Amino acid sequence: MDWYNVIFELIDMRSFSNLWYWIVLAVLWSTASHWVLGVPFDMISRAKRQGGAAQDDLETMVRINTGRMLYIVRTTGSWLVAFWAFMLTMLVLLGFAYDIEFAQAVLFLYVPFSVLMLFSLRTSLRIEAGEGQGEALHRCLHRHRLSTQILGMISIFVTSLFGMYQNMQIGVLG
Repeated sequence: MDWYNVIFELIDMRSFSNLWYWIVLAVLWSTASHWVLGVPFDMISRAKRQGGAAQDDLETMVRINTGRMLYIVRTTGSWLVAFWAFMLTMLVLLGFAYDIEFAQAVLFLYVPFSVLMLFSLRTSLRIEAGEGQGEALHRCLHRHRLSTQILGMISIFVTSLFGMYQNMQIGVLG
């Protein structure tokens, strides 16, 4: 038995025809939509309904998570941007200059999540600037969740179009 062939049969390296890739894509966007700035959406809904201690918990958790994010960005921002640009360049070159499908698949996860991180940074800055309490916080978090869901839908749609194109190209050429 050739273990190398068995492993590569089990783990198909053609990403867009692999069921696991689509499961990962769906789980990533579902998780991103549920966790708004690191806070579960059910906690946001409960705080809006009940107020009181639930609202205090929400405000504390949002303050901690946004503070962490802003601290990391402010202390290592230029290094993060450099690393992000390196990874983006590497994935674009591997995916489209060298035509490696795995790099293309990772790129279709990487770019939308980069946009999501920018959305999160923008929302964190808004919260720090004064929208961190009460109804303003709820509006801000709901707006962020809606933009995450819209970005996820667009990302899944574009990824599926490109994946179908790739699978048809391989079917025609193969």
